[in-house]
Amino acid sequence: MDHESRILAHFAASARLKQDAAPLLAPAIARAAGLVTTCLFADGRVLACGNGGSAGDAQHFAAEMVGRFERERPELPAIALTTDSSILTAIANDYSFEQVFAKQVRALGRKGDVLLAISTSGNSGNVVAAIDAAREREMVVVALTGRGGGRIGELLGDDDVHICVPHDRTARIQEVHLLVIHCLCDAIDRTLLGDEA
Repeated sequence: MDHESRILAHFAASARLKQDAAPLLAPAIARAAGLVTTCLFADGRVLACGNGGSAGDAQHFAAEMVGRFERERPELPAIALTTDSSILTAIANDYSFEQVFAKQVRALGRKGDVLLAISTSGNSGNVVAAIDAAREREMVVVALTGRGGGRIGELLGDDDVHICVPHDRTARIQEVHLLVIHCLCDAIDRTLLGDEA
């Protein structure tokens, strides 16, 4: 297969997954947006974490919240727990890499805050530990996973939201996760600002 044909196949597979997943994921995305806006109205904040591409997604979400998504609005409190190299390396060195998010959740999280936990496999040890820490702080968890949800899917309770992409390939899962993040941002903005004129 030449490069161009393979590229077209990637586009087709991505589009097909998004179309197929939309009716399955839309109710959970809408519920997650409701939890986040409720948190924000109560003067809470969103803490986001993940590894690799999911770390990038956590940072992308925080940037859309603190800056803006598509419309001007007041800044919204969101923190990516993936960005402070001194905190990350100190915790990884002095404790373990599994604790790099959990210790930040314990330091920054408050009752009623939301943890946005992102893991394509659902099995990332440090994200699982962050969810455990969020429980200690009486936070709500919105989890973005794939591959059936893994350990994270088993940890979530009735008050949490699980957005599990029905696929096994990391690249496809991440592509849907980015769309989910944009849908969350759009729904949050609509709740705060109303429909666009």
